[in-house]
Amino acid sequence: MILHQPRERPLPWRARKIRRGWTVPFFALEWVWEWAAFLLSNWTFLEVLEYLSSLSVLVAVILFFSESDSRLKQKHYQAWQVINTAQGKGGSGGRIEALQELNTDRVDLVGVDVSGAFLRGIDLHGARLVRADLNASDARSGNFQSADLTDANLSSGNFRKSNFRNAELQGSTLDDADLVGADLSHADLSGASLDNIDLRQANFDGTNWKQIKSIKGANLYGIRNAPDGFTDWAVHGGAVQVPPDGKSGDGQQTR
Repeated sequence: MILHQPRERPLPWRARKIRRGWTVPFFALEWVWEWAAFLLSNWTFLEVLEYLSSLSVLVAVILFFSESDSRLKQKHYQAWQVINTAQGKGGSGGRIEALQELNTDRVDLVGVDVSGAFLRGIDLHGARLVRADLNASDARSGNFQSADLTDANLSSGNFRKSNFRNAELQGSTLDDADLVGADLSHADLSGASLDNIDLRQANFDGTNWKQIKSIKGANLYGIRNAPDGFTDWAVHGGAVQVPPDGKSGDGQQTR
């Protein structure tokens, strides 16, 4: 803020001491500006304009915060528009950024349909994805830690090396999904269907598995930190342990 203070009246031209003639134009110009500053500093109208300018800034700040809710709603609307427009299409289509933005603002993603989408590396930590459709989506290296995926459809999806630590997967469908190297530690798989799922090298430390609905054809080869009794139960339920070459002990192709 500029403080307008009356300036002293400039000295008369004759009272100035000018030693060299070539400097006269410069001193003359300086003298003119001194008079201009003197006259303007005593003009109250300019001070009023400055106060009005400060007031307009204050009003703009108030309006900015008062309209923040509307801007947030508009941002969410645009994010949902991106997701819905790309529904049923391959590729990302801006859905990674849109989903992450909504989740960051703690917007529920219940029932969102991103089937077949390319979501590699997406971060949906703590997202509410109840009944979401991620069928055939590619979410390799995705972060679903502590996410609520209750009754979600993850069948035929690629979730290699994804993080499902502490995720809620009750009643979810993971048939034919690829979870090689995924972290399912302390996840809840109660009522989930895991038929033909690929769990090679997956981390099952502390996973709630005792009420899994079905695990027929699941590949458990190299599964890590399997809870006591899980492997025997799974094999009894139709799971297999097939090495990476996809051949059983007799050399026959199994999957």
